[in-house]
Amino acid sequence: QVRLAESGGGLVQAGGSLRLSCAASGRANSVNSMAWFRQAPGKEREFVATISWNGIFTDYADSAKGRFTIARNSGSTTVFLQMNSLEPEDTAVYSCALKFTNLPGAIFARQTAYPYWGQGTQVTVSS
Repeated sequence: QVRLAESGGGLVQAGGSLRLSCAASGRANSVNSMAWFRQAPGKEREFVATISWNGIFTDYADSAKGRFTIARNSGSTTVFLQMNSLEPEDTAVYSCALKFTNLPGAIFARQTAYPYWGQGTQVTVSS
C-alpha cells in the first residue's frame, strides 16, 4: 500500500509563491516516478509536472514552464513543487501521483499512468 500526503497549499496573491510537498509512505521506496496534477473548478484534471526517481529528468506543462519547478533528491520519497509568479488561473486542487517503474530515469505525463494518488491540497491565487 502506498500513501501520498500533500501539503503547502494556501491562499496567495497574484505574483506570489508557494511550495508544495508530497510525501510518499508505505512501500514507496521502490523505483518510481512522481508527478503533480491539478484540477480547477469545473475543469478536467490536468498535468503540471513530473520527475524521475533519480531526480534528473523532468517535464512540465506549458503553463508551468518557467514558473514552476519540481524537485526531489535521488531516491527520495518526497517531491516538491516550487510555484512562482502565481496567477489566478493557477487556482486549483493540486494532487501528487506515483507510479512504480523499472527505469530510474522514467517520467510520465499522462494521468492514466499513475495508480496512486494523494487527496490534494488547495491553492488559491487572488487577483
